[in-house]
Formats: sequence, structure tokens, C-alpha cells
Amino acid sequence: MIKVSFSTQVKNELSRIIPEDKNVRIAELAALIRMSGSLQLMGYNKLSFKVVTENAAIARKVFSLLKMCFNIHVEIQVKKNKNLKKNNTYFLFVSYEQGANDILVEIGILKKDGKDYTIQSDIPESFISDEKSKRAYIRGAFLGGGSISDPEKTYHMEFVTVDDELSTYIRNLLNTYDFNAKIVPRKNTYVVYIKESNNISDLLNIMGAHNALFQLEDVKIMKQMRNDVNRIVNCETANLTKTVNASMRQIEAINYIINTVGIDYLPESLQEIAELRVEYEDLSLKELGEMLDKPLGKSGVNHRLKKIEDIANELKEGRK
Repeated sequence: MIKVSFSTQVKNELSRIIPEDKNVRIAELAALIRMSGSLQLMGYNKLSFKVVTENAAIARKVFSLLKMCFNIHVEIQVKKNKNLKKNNTYFLFVSYEQGANDILVEIGILKKDGKDYTIQSDIPESFISDEKSKRAYIRGAFLGGGSISDPEKTYHMEFVTVDDELSTYIRNLLNTYDFNAKIVPRKNTYVVYIKESNNISDLLNIMGAHNALFQLEDVKIMKQMRNDVNRIVNCETANLTKTVNASMRQIEAINYIINTVGIDYLPESLQEIAELRVEYEDLSLKELGEMLDKPLGKSGVNHRLKKIEDIANELKEGRK
């Protein structure tokens, strides 16, 4: 069974969202075509365009939005890849005869000046003037040129375009939500990216990928739990190591005293704890203190053992 990537899951979920408002649909379609479409010159001022995607759900969405917004039926061509590990590629072609020029003007990719057309890099204000259209435009941009990493591995979300001006507009649009989006050149493209997990969660919510959002939050919770457990284990391990090292040091000091001057050399108040320490190597200071005829707390036991170590050191140095 082929495992579907997290990025594909997000795109499949977003592809099922069909806005009710025509203006919102056009905003999303505009971004999607801007990111994954290409223009073809068919003659003087006669243009066509095609949209290319490896995701069947996105191809169906583009088909549906074009039909709903412009009442045209677009043929979807499928190129089957010989490499079984790669997805099929889907092509949607809109010809000049189908009104490609007018569509490109309406979705803000072309600007008509008399009989001539110029390509626009900016995002028309009408597409981002209200919250629904703004969210739809971001959703379309992600479907057309976005990806998101598996949150189990890393937190990274990006939008890839070949237009440096468009990348700046997308970054600025994302940063109206304080996402701290940045741009980095990559080969012949410009990548707008977000890395902070909370910002990625918020962006998934803005686009409407709520199932993916819940999945991401579950991963974040599990990661936090693992980190907390590891921190506790590391802390306990460090404490245990510290305790074992202290115990070995104390036993070494006591044995040195016994082998050189005898246990009776120690004051009676220290003899009892010395004998217990040697007999019960693995007990904690608290447990040792509870075994004394007159029980002591952890600090009291530690104080006595420290005195024993000091006596042993003085004997070694010939000061006693």
C-alpha cells in the first residue's frame, strides 16, 4: 500500500472545499492558476493557458471552478509516468476560443490596455479585500505551488514560484497574519517559507485544512510528551549517576579509614553511618538516615559523610 504524504493529505482536503461565493471562487482559482499555470501565445494577442498538477483532486477542483466561474468545460489530459514511484501528471488546457484572454484578465494575471495585454505580478486588491477571499487566495496559492513537511520529522511549509515579485506579494500577504514568512532563492525559483509550528497550525486553519490541523496538533502533543519523558529520564539518570558516584566516593573514604587506622578512629557519631554506608551501598541518603538509631534527615546524613571524607583526605595528606 502506497503511503500518502502529509502534504498530499493537506492538498486533498483543501481540494474538497468549494466556496459558495463566486468572487471567493475566482480568488482561489486566480492564485492556483498563477502558481501552477503557464501562458501560450497562439497568435497576435491570442493567448491560451494550461494548468499542470500531479494531484488528481487539484485537477478536478480546477475543472470545477472553471466550469462554475466561467461556464467552460475543460478537458483533462493524463500523462502516465513510466516510473511507478511517480504520480501521473494532469494537464488542463484553456484555449483562446474558450475565452482564455478574458479569463486571464478577470483572474488578474493579465491587464488589458486597449488591444494590448500585459502580465501582472501583483495580487489584485479585490482578491484580498475581504477575509474569505484572502483565505481562498492563500489556499489556491498553496494548492498551486505549496508543500508541507511531515510534522513527525520537521515543521516546514512553503510556497514555490518562479516570479520573484509574486513571491514578495505572497510573503507580505502571509505576514498580514504575523507568520514571519521569509523568502529564499532555490535554483530558478523563489521559496516563501514558514517554520514555526504554531504559525503552520494557524495557516492550516486559515486555509480550512482542519483535519490536517488536528493531525499536526496530535503530533505536536506526542513530541512534547516524548520530550518531557526524555527530559525526566535524563534528569533521573543524571541524579542516579551523581548518587552512585557519591556513594562510591564515600565507601572508598570509609574503607581507607578502616584499613589504615580502624573504624574506631572515627567519633561514635560517625561510626554508625560509616558502617551503614559500607553495608548498604545502594541506599539513598534519606534511606540511610531512617536506619540510624536516632534517625537523621538527608542533609544530616550528607553532613556526616562529608566529615568522614574530610577525615580520610586529612589522613592521606598526613595531617592526622
